[in-house]
Amino acid sequence: MVATDALGPAAVDDDELARMLAAHHGVDGPATVRDVEVSEFAYDLVAITTRSRHLVCGTLVTAEGERPFRLFVKVVQAWERSPLFAQVPEHLRAVAAAGVPWRTEPLAYRSDLADRLPAGLTMPAAVAVRDLDELSCALWLEELDVVDEPWDEQRSVRAARLLGRLSGSPRVAPLASVGGVRLTLRDYRDGRLAHQVLPMLRDDGPWRHPLVADAFDADLRGRLLEAAGRAGELVEETMALPHLPAHGDACPNNLLAVRGLDGFALVDYGYWMPMPAGADLGQLLVGDVQTGRAPAGDLAGRDAAHRAAYVAGLRDEGCDVPAEVVARGHAVHHLVLTGLSSLPWEHLGAEPSPALTALARDRAAIARFCLDRVDETATA
Repeated sequence: MVATDALGPAAVDDDELARMLAAHHGVDGPATVRDVEVSEFAYDLVAITTRSRHLVCGTLVTAEGERPFRLFVKVVQAWERSPLFAQVPEHLRAVAAAGVPWRTEPLAYRSDLADRLPAGLTMPAAVAVRDLDELSCALWLEELDVVDEPWDEQRSVRAARLLGRLSGSPRVAPLASVGGVRLTLRDYRDGRLAHQVLPMLRDDGPWRHPLVADAFDADLRGRLLEAAGRAGELVEETMALPHLPAHGDACPNNLLAVRGLDGFALVDYGYWMPMPAGADLGQLLVGDVQTGRAPAGDLAGRDAAHRAAYVAGLRDEGCDVPAEVVARGHAVHHLVLTGLSSLPWEHLGAEPSPALTALARDRAAIARFCLDRVDETATA
């Protein structure tokens, strides 16, 4: 029995694990590992391109001595391998599979992106990136010593400025398309938006559900339907705006506080690609609100502070995209990707609860905010 058998298809024998670690640390000569232990990594959010997460710890033994190791092993896979893919209608499966770029994250870790990130941002060190077959890959990363830091406004503003530096960095720019994926907002419009989101908005059924009816009033429904009718026009407007490197899912859950690090460790690169300037501000603002981890609160006030910090980050890197262009790109991108899909459709079959009622009202607040920002940034 191999010590890492619990990793399933990602398992390696002790000799291979020792070779991987020795190469990572630049150690020549014989190497062995001992006291290897594997445990499942608890994670409470569904990710359609993640098959498994485990921690692997033990001791590397070389001529230089003993070195303890702790690794985070994540197996990423094509969406069609997720059990949730069975819920996709058969005639839409090819479009749906093409719309989720699972290969981007392995390619990001195979690149030198870590060396190009602006000061204050880092990413886990990759010990190995191993293809398992044509539709899956194992990422062997050094475990981060994550600490629980509250997301107060000071921390959020600092994150926004660093995301601006990331987008504006001339060193990061050559790797904006490291995954080789040519997905754009048009692909989202012609995929999920057209086949799932818009039909749901135009169906009377969800609006009659008590969870929705209590939070999304007639005025908000009308505004969402009007914006849905203009989705194609809004996407084309956004496509004409400057596109910069973007993480693609810069929610607080992917901006980790690490012991000894003055800044953030940025993780989960599945949607790394060029996006309209300011696009990363959307998930920074509402990522935790969407999942019920934080209340909506003053979205407009926080967003204004984030935008100012993001633009300052662009200027730190010598990027001169105008603030009003950032504001417009962020507003339209946020509405199309988040505002239009804000109905709590995934909870409509659940038992009513105060927590779900609060979540639905916060989702409605997100929708109103996104619509307001598109109106506020529109030009005559």
